[in-house]
Amino acid sequence: MLTVSGLACARGGVPILENLSFRLSAGAALVLRGPNGIGKTTLLRTVTGLQPPLAGQVDLAPDAVAYAGHADGIKAMLTVTENLRFWAGVFGTKDLAPALAAFDLERLTDRFAGTLSAGQKRRLGLARLAVSGRPLWVLDEPTVSLDAESTALFAKAVQRHCAQGGAALMATHIDLGFEAESLDLAPYRARLPEPGADDFDEAFL
Repeated sequence: MLTVSGLACARGGVPILENLSFRLSAGAALVLRGPNGIGKTTLLRTVTGLQPPLAGQVDLAPDAVAYAGHADGIKAMLTVTENLRFWAGVFGTKDLAPALAAFDLERLTDRFAGTLSAGQKRRLGLARLAVSGRPLWVLDEPTVSLDAESTALFAKAVQRHCAQGGAALMATHIDLGFEAESLDLAPYRARLPEPGADDFDEAFL
């Protein structure tokens, strides 16, 4: 479903990851590991096409990805149902019921998104994935603001998605409680050249 070959990524024009290769097959989940700032978000943005790679290649079928980043992607003045109906229209799906049930939103359907708690907003943002119909879910710290019960709901949703032939690529520090491969990004940290005297002078030109 996803093949990454010799990938190099940059943040703000500065290389942060290099020589990264991996594959993700249908039915599998892959969790990115590493300390804050190592490049997990940058890698996810590069894989999804939100920014170009410095080098290497990402092989992915067109319209295969549903991405959930740090922002929940919801409209405060729309209800829960209206928010999901909007995203269902974007992705060309119709049935909202599975998404509402998967993320325990059935009792909140008529609530305006702006009145939801942080955890409820996060569940609504993640529910967009379930109406996307896309086989690859790419998730950046998906459990932020979620309590233990909601984290378990999310984990079940990912398991169900993979069992149905989908796949998930995630950056998270949380143990989601199910079997998933992990990829430590530390060995792929870009090696920057040591600054020399000329480099020091140029910084002030």
